[in-house]
Amino acid sequence: MQRNPESDGGEHGSEDGAVRPQTLMLNMLGRYVLGRQVAVSAASVIEVFARVNVGEHAARSTLARMVNRGMLTRQRHGRAMYFGLTAQAERILRDGEDRIWRRGAVNRDWDGYWTLLGFSLPESWQRQRHELRSQLTWAGFGPLFNGLWIAPGKLDVTDLVGSLGLESHVKAFYAQSVPGTDAAKMVQETWDLDAVATRYRSFLTRWHDPDTPPRHGDPLAVKLLLACDWLQVIRADPRLPSAHLPADWPAAEAEALFVRVDKDVDEAAHAIAQEILDLRPSAGERS
Repeated sequence: MQRNPESDGGEHGSEDGAVRPQTLMLNMLGRYVLGRQVAVSAASVIEVFARVNVGEHAARSTLARMVNRGMLTRQRHGRAMYFGLTAQAERILRDGEDRIWRRGAVNRDWDGYWTLLGFSLPESWQRQRHELRSQLTWAGFGPLFNGLWIAPGKLDVTDLVGSLGLESHVKAFYAQSVPGTDAAKMVQETWDLDAVATRYRSFLTRWHDPDTPPRHGDPLAVKLLLACDWLQVIRADPRLPSAHLPADWPAAEAEALFVRVDKDVDEAAHAIAQEILDLRPSAGERS
């Protein structure tokens, strides 16, 4: 389980489709740099950002911030600066790729198990408590009771807990509900289903019309904006079992629209990216 790469630094999930610079950067790197062992020039990153109306200052600040967080390496060639992926960034991008393209937005194959995670932290540990709750929310957990969180499926929380240094304060279990438990009611009480559904319906509203922004425009900009928007939507979705969700749950319809629009612009966007992106073989250690 990967941590939310935007849990620090003040960037939060968008509810209105507005692009976040680090989300844009991650999507661009995931589409056109991941798996190629190359570094991309700052100048070409700035050009890509400009196509989605994000300025040079934001592009440079995002690159610097990601270097400082250990997500990018930096190398100079002549007067130009190039940025490559670290192993940490590759893990995050692979996790996002899996979340979008393999696991998807609809959980139809739930095995009946839940992951229960209980924690007890000293009252003075406000920062650690906030960070743990943030990471649990990102991982799909909801607060069943105070200090006891629950998520569908058998999740490996080792990395999440270990990264926060809370191993001695957290206990996790896999469990099934006993007969007579109203799982649908529990889901409604633990997660804000209305908020999740609203994000999907807003996505459908923004992207359904091919003749209006954001669908109508530069194919590369459309592809990246679409992916940024979709990632913000599914980040807020704990992928609850479809059997315990309302019959009109909008995730499947929204996901079908995302796949369709992405396919529509893929070829043209790839051609533009090949023309714009200045890539060189990546050098140096990846940590």
